[in-house]
Amino acid sequence: MIAYETRTGKITFSEAYLSKLIGHEVTSCFGVVGMAPSTGKQKILGIFSQNQTIDTGIKVIGNTDTVDVEIHIVVVYGMNINAIAASITEKVRYAVKENTGITVNKVIVKVDGIKE
Repeated sequence: MIAYETRTGKITFSEAYLSKLIGHEVTSCFGVVGMAPSTGKQKILGIFSQNQTIDTGIKVIGNTDTVDVEIHIVVVYGMNINAIAASITEKVRYAVKENTGITVNKVIVKVDGIKE
């Protein structure tokens, strides 16, 4: 839970909200097929359900000043992975800053699979 005080009241952002916000931005990037599970719990849930949630494979750590984001993705075969990662990094930084006012310190993009 990330919370901070303003002159009009207290603002609170949950990690789930940030994960869904980031998930929407990442899946809209060209060359990204989907998200890959990053934890054991997500892998087990993926076995039992065919539906993959938008926040699968996203880990957000931080406080009211800055956050660090780790993203696990699956990309299309033949795409430039460096360009995809740069696009994801810029989109995530812009979306989080614009929607919450929180600065993204670091974005780690891990490619866990390639699909044809």
